[in-house]
Amino acid sequence: MERRPHVLAIPFPAQGHVGPLMKLSRQVARRGIRVTFMNTESVHTRMLQAWGDGDRPWGGIEMATIPDGMEEIKDMRDIEKVAEMRVKVMSGRLEELLRKMNSSWDEKVTCVLADATLGWAFEVAEKMGIKRAMFWPTVVPGLVLSISTPRLVEAGVIDNCGSASSDTAIQFSPKLPAVKSVDFLWRCPGDQRREEIIFRHAMSVNKAVQISNWLLCNSFYELDHAACGLIPELLPVGPLTSTDRLGNFWAEDLTCLNWLDLQPCESVIYVAFGSLAAFDQNQFEELALGLELSGHPFLWVVRSGFTNVDEIKYPDGFLERVSDRGKIVSWVPQEKVLAHPSVACFMTHCGWNSIMEGISNGVPFLCWPCFADQFYNRSYICDTLKVGLDLKAEEAEIVSRHKIQAQLEQLLSDVQIKENAERLRGMARRSVSEGGSSSTNIQHFVEQLKCCSEAVYHCD
Repeated sequence: MERRPHVLAIPFPAQGHVGPLMKLSRQVARRGIRVTFMNTESVHTRMLQAWGDGDRPWGGIEMATIPDGMEEIKDMRDIEKVAEMRVKVMSGRLEELLRKMNSSWDEKVTCVLADATLGWAFEVAEKMGIKRAMFWPTVVPGLVLSISTPRLVEAGVIDNCGSASSDTAIQFSPKLPAVKSVDFLWRCPGDQRREEIIFRHAMSVNKAVQISNWLLCNSFYELDHAACGLIPELLPVGPLTSTDRLGNFWAEDLTCLNWLDLQPCESVIYVAFGSLAAFDQNQFEELALGLELSGHPFLWVVRSGFTNVDEIKYPDGFLERVSDRGKIVSWVPQEKVLAHPSVACFMTHCGWNSIMEGISNGVPFLCWPCFADQFYNRSYICDTLKVGLDLKAEEAEIVSRHKIQAQLEQLLSDVQIKENAERLRGMARRSVSEGGSSSTNIQHFVEQLKCCSEAVYHCD
């Protein structure tokens, strides 16, 4: 019997990381590679609960789980202890799992495909003589920045915590806009500890790059050719999209699709801030009233934990006043929503998955970043790609309902932004079609996996 290459895929245990790696894994599996997807037990449980009793859309991927030690954490808000415990528990369990799989399975694990932030996974694989593929899940210029962080610290451009002066701007190439300190990937306004932890992850990426055999990212060459030129070995394999519920942590409310069917073409403001963003009550109310003032139909995702109070509280009378044109749900099938002809624009936190999904469907963006790479993504969308507008607030400033209304009106009336979005949509779709740049890169990766696998099995 012919033995296939076997990839073990390991995501960072968060919604925005699990989803794209699972989509990539399914594409690799469709090309004849055996893929096992390793989740933490807590993440896997959430995914099963979100899916319910129906068939799971693993799409030919096998699933495996390991503990992450979270049961020993007394306060999940202590992000430093959470991060330390995950590394301690998961790195040891990964080595155990790999030894078990390679001693008892006919098709040995020949490659570990892991999120760029999981430096320990690459070290374990290297120690065991297993090939390594690094997956970068966010904007490509951000990878350039992360690779450069040790050198920037050594040169004194940024300090050991990732801080720089407010006027710092780092120019990696004349073809790329300078990276300002307010757009650093690790920036978390008001949360210094989280900022330092994310910065440590960024610092570790350089080593992961050095010991990886392949570098993959969720973008496409035509979008990021200038940044890709600085990392010649990088294989853009995106946009990684799927209308199946791959990697979702929440159950989807499908009634929103029927509601969209009833709305006029390009009339609906779609509002969603991902899985982690949280607003205080005052800002939440201003957002609600800004949507009301816009006069447009809107679809708004308000998940649990979206505000800093235990129970979601809308402005007095708001729900009654917008009942004829507002649809509020806890979670949606986002790619189906963005593909719907009724959607006119996307008010977003600027998570990279949302950006890729919006670009793939030619939807303009109203940008409201909250932390980490979202600030750089905002600048990329508005200043470089010119497919959106900024709804920026200075730290501790409330974005008023009137500013929300004004920016929505400006975005919806901007013909050039709409034309730019349509142009990128065409580029994105061509890249993943047969013979396109991303499709070709995935096939190239698969063919190399097969060659390496033949060498491994020949040695047996």
